[in-house]
Amino acid sequence: MNKNKGNVFAIGICFFLFAMISFVTGLQNPMGIIAKAQFGATNLMSQLGNAANFIAYAFLGLPAGFLLKGKGYKFTALAAVTVGFIGVGISYLSGVFGSFPIYLLGAFVSGFSMCMLNTVVNPLLNTLGGGGNKGNQLIQIGGSCNSLSATIVPVLAGLLIGEVTEKTQVADVNLALFIAMAIFALAFVIIFFSEIPEPELEAAKAEKAEKKEGTLESIKGALSYKHFVFGAIAIFLYVGIEVGIPNIVNLYLTDVNGLNIATGVAGSLVGAYWFLMLCGRLVAGVIGGKVSSRAMMITVSSVGILFLLVGMFLPATLTVALLGAQIPVGVLFFVACGLCTSVMWGATFNLAVEGLGKYTSIASGLFMVMVCGGGILPLIQGAVADAAGYIQSYWVLVAAFAYTLWFAVAGSKVKKA
Repeated sequence: MNKNKGNVFAIGICFFLFAMISFVTGLQNPMGIIAKAQFGATNLMSQLGNAANFIAYAFLGLPAGFLLKGKGYKFTALAAVTVGFIGVGISYLSGVFGSFPIYLLGAFVSGFSMCMLNTVVNPLLNTLGGGGNKGNQLIQIGGSCNSLSATIVPVLAGLLIGEVTEKTQVADVNLALFIAMAIFALAFVIIFFSEIPEPELEAAKAEKAEKKEGTLESIKGALSYKHFVFGAIAIFLYVGIEVGIPNIVNLYLTDVNGLNIATGVAGSLVGAYWFLMLCGRLVAGVIGGKVSSRAMMITVSSVGILFLLVGMFLPATLTVALLGAQIPVGVLFFVACGLCTSVMWGATFNLAVEGLGKYTSIASGLFMVMVCGGGILPLIQGAVADAAGYIQSYWVLVAAFAYTLWFAVAGSKVKKA
């Protein structure tokens, strides 16, 4: 009974950490608008903060996996929230000094924190759920908390920024930065005084008592499963899809030389994208115990491709009055993709680590390395937007969706090399 209570509390902590991840990560979206206004950035440069946040995963993904394996969930989580507090603090200082490099440094350090937190919460929830459909179900519910937080961020930032002018600056969103720092401080206290199950740490100790497996051997062990390798590529592309859709929508709507729609309105539409992700994850949390991850992935990848194509081919002159502005109907189909991206993280992780056993923790670290796709794909999309236009840039994401569909249909079948 006590073990069950401990598990329930641990699950609750994971849900809280999921929300923290999206709050800090989501700040990079409106910060891109600020970068264009305050630092004169192009669409490509406006995505550098987001890229710095996600590229941090490439540097810390594996170390975070080994930290988890060697020190356990609690230590890794405490280290993560400490780094997160420092990262957001640096972002605040970028406003004080008006420095673009300091802003990028803050995003990069914050990315370290997000990587470590993701390394903790995904395998822990999957383990607490017993893997399989139940493990996926818990990750989907955790994802709902993630989406709820992500829904709030662009709306809050949009209201704080107001109308984009040449005077728009990082200091405009100080309130959001202070909230993030307070969340990290509260999380540290909660985690420090909590008891968290350490199944991976116990397994690592047992393994060490029998036979110590080196770092290279552990990596090779995880990579010997073809379905995991394919899944790692899928997560790289998926995170790029998830981030790229709302980021480019925000830039498209607020471009002073284009639609020039108020930041608050654009932020609300971006918030709607994350809200739809919340709705999708809540539904997945309910049906996740009965519907397989593979079925979910096939469905959402197919519908995602359809929504993007419809959004791209509808004429920009076809608009609808919404929130006091004329919004292209195609944009609403981009926003609707939130329903599709909602379940893809949990389903991809669940499919990719199936059958990995003792390699699950290092696999989680490798997975975090590939999350850098959330920084790289939006950069590519931003470059395409500069060269060919915002709408044409979505071909990058159509191709990415096509791969995730293939992974769900064929690439996710468990097979060791």
